[in-house]
Amino acid sequence: MEIFARIAEEKIQEAMRNGDFDSLSGHGKPMRLEDDSRVPSDLRMAYKILKNAGYVPEEVQLRKQINTTRDLLEQCTDEKEKYQQIQKLNLLITRMNMRRKIPVNLEENQLYYEKLVDKVKINPKN
Repeated sequence: MEIFARIAEEKIQEAMRNGDFDSLSGHGKPMRLEDDSRVPSDLRMAYKILKNAGYVPEEVQLRKQINTTRDLLEQCTDEKEKYQQIQKLNLLITRMNMRRKIPVNLEENQLYYEKLVDKVKINPKN
């Protein structure tokens, strides 16, 4: 086995002398290494294949939808539209909390329409 390593090393050194590696994409740029230390070693290759294929876990998709809905809610001025966005947000949060199967005290908090209406009545932004 040592002979193959030596032959490979010689080929690499020869290619370096010939400049075969000089025109590679990313030449001179730092490598982007992914931290997969939290992924079990037997699942790392499968996760990498899924990621390269564009698969995103449902919890990540839900988190993105929740953040987008919160952003829309902050910019919303119509009370009916706010109510609809709050309903959508609460539904997304409920779905995420059900998927995560974690203790209730660690769940994502939902927004309630009454609290929002009370806040709007006290602090009108007109």
